[in-house]
Amino acid sequence: MKVVVYEDAVREKPSSVEEAREYIRGYSKGHTATVSSVAVTNLKTGVRKGGVDRVEIYFNEIPEETIEKLIEEGMVLKVAGALLIEHPLILPCVKEVVGTTDSVMGLPKELTEKLIKEVLAST
Repeated sequence: MKVVVYEDAVREKPSSVEEAREYIRGYSKGHTATVSSVAVTNLKTGVRKGGVDRVEIYFNEIPEETIEKLIEEGMVLKVAGALLIEHPLILPCVKEVVGTTDSVMGLPKELTEKLIKEVLAST
């Protein structure tokens, strides 16, 4: 599970074009975070492990033209927080990612691999 957190508020998928526009404008020259959680269960032993991964994303200015193109394409309306840092239009506006892109996209690989190893080792 992944959520986008902006100024201590959880941002779901935008409910309208205007909300998507507001979300993206808010990121311009600012930052946001994603929080992903992973749970892994060993089906043979029943051992379950879970963890949380947080990624901070810092942005340069996001031009109004870029925001409008993103909204016109429509994909930002289908993702939590209208956040697509890997999108070719937004990628040049990303100043820094503190964490991993795979976690921002929804599945932190390193955490998932760690948890799988832990549940397999606990036999």
